[in-house]
Amino acid sequence: MVVSPRRLRNAIAENLRDGMTRQKIEDFFEDLGLGPWPGEWADYTKAAFVSAILANHTLAELADVARRVADEINAPELVALVERLGPTGVVGDLKNLIFAADGPKPKIMFRDAINNDIELVENEQYCLVYDRPLGPTGLTWADLTAWWAERQGLAAASERDISRSLYQRLDRSLGLNEAERLILRTYANRYVRLGPNIPALIPQVYLHYDPYTKWQGTALTRQRMDFLLLLPNRARVVIECDGVQHYANRDGEASPRQYAEMVAEDRELRLRGYEVYRFGGYELKDKARASHLISSFFDSLAERHAGRT
Repeated sequence: MVVSPRRLRNAIAENLRDGMTRQKIEDFFEDLGLGPWPGEWADYTKAAFVSAILANHTLAELADVARRVADEINAPELVALVERLGPTGVVGDLKNLIFAADGPKPKIMFRDAINNDIELVENEQYCLVYDRPLGPTGLTWADLTAWWAERQGLAAASERDISRSLYQRLDRSLGLNEAERLILRTYANRYVRLGPNIPALIPQVYLHYDPYTKWQGTALTRQRMDFLLLLPNRARVVIECDGVQHYANRDGEASPRQYAEMVAEDRELRLRGYEVYRFGGYELKDKARASHLISSFFDSLAERHAGRT
């Protein structure tokens, strides 16, 4: 039987109704950033309240909520329902993939807001823009190297030389960040071992761009993803490498506010269908041990998306 959004939403509502008090249900959704809600909802039954909150959520968003419910209460039937979905993806099509900046960040403007066409009007030379449609298999290393060969006029070069050229360009975008460089290098060994038809690991991908935030005196929590994998069936995997700046201020003191902003952004991404995984910079200090850790992670990720990666 097909797992529809309505069926999954009803299953979430039933499990929360039976497994939590009304106050705990409200606290649960507040922690997900889904509050506030209309005052009249106070009179709803627990199940109706949950259904109202989740009324406009996509299947991918509902799957993420369901997993979080299962983390809080014993819900084996709900877990089984989510597992039948397999890894769920992001709603919408890829339009702008801007990545691997090795200099000042680009300035972007809409060339055609109706079609969501953008144009880089400054610092374009420092970043890469993948401008091909994304197929059902996602973005593989073979796809990326074919694009790179055309972009750089390397049609006559060997496959190995093209791959090396692209790898060196991606590596340059990581600057002095040795932990991120280790992740990229470890994943590159998978290309050598498994071939070019596995997903490409894309570094320094722009997620948000808001020209007003600096002028307004505010800052976006995450303008760039450390790494992104575009997998089959719209699955998107974000990999972050957390240095001290993710949880401490400039003086090296723990910053609960900074940490809270980071996890809030993670919640938002997950609710939009992304998978988010984090490596702590500390666990990557020992390079030999870290390389094994990273390799094992990518093996497990490939297994999770078996038949899709």
